Amino acid sequence: MITISLCMIVKNEEDVLARCLSSAKNLVDEVIIIDTGSTDKTKEIALQFTDKIYDFEWMDDFSAARNYSFSKATMDYAMWLDADDIITKQNQLDFLTLKKSLDSNIDIVMLKYHTSFNENGEPTFSYYRERIIKNGKGYLWQSPIHEAITPYGTIIHSDVAIHHKKLKASDPDRNLRIFEKIISEGQTLDPRQQFYYARELYYHQRYEDAIAVLETFLDHEKGWVENNIEACKQLSYCYDQINEDKKALLSLFRSFSFDQPRAEICCDIGKYFFDRDDYTTAIFWYETALTRKRKDTSGGFVLPDCYDYIPYLQLCVCYDKTGDTIKANAYNEKAGSVKPHSSAYLSNKDYFKKKLKG
Repeated sequence: MITISLCMIVKNEEDVLARCLSSAKNLVDEVIIIDTGSTDKTKEIALQFTDKIYDFEWMDDFSAARNYSFSKATMDYAMWLDADDIITKQNQLDFLTLKKSLDSNIDIVMLKYHTSFNENGEPTFSYYRERIIKNGKGYLWQSPIHEAITPYGTIIHSDVAIHHKKLKASDPDRNLRIFEKIISEGQTLDPRQQFYYARELYYHQRYEDAIAVLETFLDHEKGWVENNIEACKQLSYCYDQINEDKKALLSLFRSFSFDQPRAEICCDIGKYFFDRDDYTTAIFWYETALTRKRKDTSGGFVLPDCYDYIPYLQLCVCYDKTGDTIKANAYNEKAGSVKPHSSAYLSNKDYFKKKLKG
């Protein structure tokens, strides 16, 4: 069976670190903690799980800290977690099965990363990340912010999932500050960094700045296809915020030049027409969303609800608005088959019960 070093970088994580390490301690063979300047009880908590704790002076560069953590790994593979990640009981069992059966010729294992959840704790936003990386093969983290290892070699995708469960908000300005520090130092952002910089500008409501970066990013056509598609969505949201409706719609259609339509894009186009009371056109796009197949292993951001629940629910409303109560009720039942405890489904169920009875 292969061995795994868990490598973490932490700072002031006393509220979540024990939760994370408790969920992972029986899955790995070594725990390495890189502390970048904690002033709380983070180190004391870490000592309950490992004596391999190292200080690293923070330099606004996550890749440097990650690479330092991996340099301390002594096992066959290095694995990373953030302090506010957890591995659920079922995923712990699945992880052990994976570990016992993993072929030592595998270079990288991609695991699912669930980062947003609904009121029932079900994932609403997921994507694959390079999670378990073979040691001694020269893999390096790149980019000071939104750091990543470029996957190459023999790669497999596993359904084992890591849950990202924050208890408190992190510094909302940190990422933007790092990006703008890079720019102020005269460095040129690579395409991937441009993509994430634009997202930070959007989050900070600097919509026109974000538009300028996204348009440049897309015009140069050097981005990864999934980032290109996501950039079109982000561009649409920016144009919508400054009331450039047509440009918002055209930005969504622009994504079709990179690959076949994603359900997420179809739902956004459907919403565009729904918001303008054009229910017939909205119906076309929501029904199109239902024909799209999820590509979880593409590495792109996936919104699972866009492939069933959201279009079902929206089609229910659209058909009700156009007077087709029977079809509207049928789509609500389909939404209920996906999420039987959904408040929207249950409310609609009562509505149709009364309407159809009358």
